[in-house]
Amino acid sequence: MSAAEVLRIVIAEDDPVMREAVITVIAAAGGFEVVGSVGDAEAAIAAAREHRPDLVLLDVKMPHGGGPRAAQEIVRRCPGTRVVALSAYDDRGAILQMLQAGAVGYLVKGVSTNREIVETLRRTAAGEISLPAAVGETVLQELGQHLDRTEGEERHHEAIDARVRTVLASRQVGMVFQPIHQLATQRVAGYEALVRFDPGSSRGPREWLDDARTVGALVDLELLAVRTALTHVTELPGGAYLAVNVSPATAADEGLHDLVLSGAPSFTVLEITEHAPVHDYATFHRAVEPLRSAGVRLAVDDTGAGMASLRHLLDLAPDVIKLDVSLTRGIDRDRSRRALARALITFADDTGCDIVAEGVQTAQELDVLADLGVGYAQGYFLGVPQPSLEA
Repeated sequence: MSAAEVLRIVIAEDDPVMREAVITVIAAAGGFEVVGSVGDAEAAIAAAREHRPDLVLLDVKMPHGGGPRAAQEIVRRCPGTRVVALSAYDDRGAILQMLQAGAVGYLVKGVSTNREIVETLRRTAAGEISLPAAVGETVLQELGQHLDRTEGEERHHEAIDARVRTVLASRQVGMVFQPIHQLATQRVAGYEALVRFDPGSSRGPREWLDDARTVGALVDLELLAVRTALTHVTELPGGAYLAVNVSPATAADEGLHDLVLSGAPSFTVLEITEHAPVHDYATFHRAVEPLRSAGVRLAVDDTGAGMASLRHLLDLAPDVIKLDVSLTRGIDRDRSRRALARALITFADDTGCDIVAEGVQTAQELDVLADLGVGYAQGYFLGVPQPSLEA
C-alpha cells in the first residue's frame, strides 16, 4: 500500500487499555497511521484541528464535553475529517445522537470484531455510513426524519430572514399614533407610536418583531421603527411627548442614542415591555444613563401581564408605569383587578412614577380608573391610533 493510501487517524478514548487495543488492531491491519491518541473531548477536538486526519475514532462517553459535542466541533472545524463513534452500548438513541452531531460510523466495544473495526473505518473513510446491523436501518430512518425536519426548519428560518431583510432594505414601515390623555385635564399628554408593517399581510407587529428576534435583527428593525416615529416629533402639540417601544437591547444600543439625542430627548419616552428580560440591571442602567440625563423617560409597558412585574418595576426604576390591558379590561366589574391596580398606583405614588392605563374601552372602566387615582389613560374609548399626531 502506498503512502498516499494510508489513512491518518486520531483515536479518542478515555480508557487507555481500550485505546491501545484499537491501535494494535489497526496497526496489524495496515494502511493506518495513528497521528493522535487522546483521552477526552477537548483533546480530541484539539488533535483534529492540529492534524486534520482522515478519521477520528471517538468514544461516545468522553470526559470534558462528551462525544456528541466533540463530534460536532470536529466536523465543523475539520470538514475533511470523518468521525466514527465508539461506544460500550448498542444504543439506538446514542447512535442517533452521534449521527446528528456528524458521525458517519458506529462501533460497539466488545461486540465489533477486529475485522469489523477495520472495515468500518475504511468504509467511512470512503464516504459510506456504517452502523451496527441490528439497529442500522431503524436509525437511518430516524436520521432521515431528523434531517428532513432540520432542512424544513432551515428553509423556514431563511424565509423569515428574507422577509425581515426586505423590510430593513426598503426602510418602509408605517406608523400610527394613539393619544394618551391626562384624566384631570382631559388633554392629550402624549402619543404612543405604534409600528405597522406590510398592510397586505395578516402578520401583526408582534409577529414581525418575533421574526426579527429569531434571525438576530430585532435591534435593526426597532431602530428603523424608532427612526420613522421620530420624524414626526416636530408635529407634537405643545407639551406633549412621544412614546416609542423598544427592547432592552435596543434601549442600550448606541444607534438608538444617536437617534434620540439628536431629536427631542426631553419629549421622548422609551417603553420597555415587561416581557423583555433585562439580564443585568446595573449594566442596563449604565447604558441608558446618557439618555436619562438628557431628559428621556423610561416606561415599563404591559405591567401586570406577566410574573416578572414586581422585580421589573423595582430594578428598572421607571418614570412611567403602564397598566396592561389585561388588568384594565373589565376593571369596573372585577374586584381583584381593582385591588392589583390600587397596589400599583400606591407604588407609583410612593416612588414618583406616573401611571398610564392602557386599553380603556368603556366609560365605566375610565371612571373606576380615575377614582383609583390613575393619572393618564389610552384606549379606543379615548382615541384610536391615527397616521398623524392630532391634538
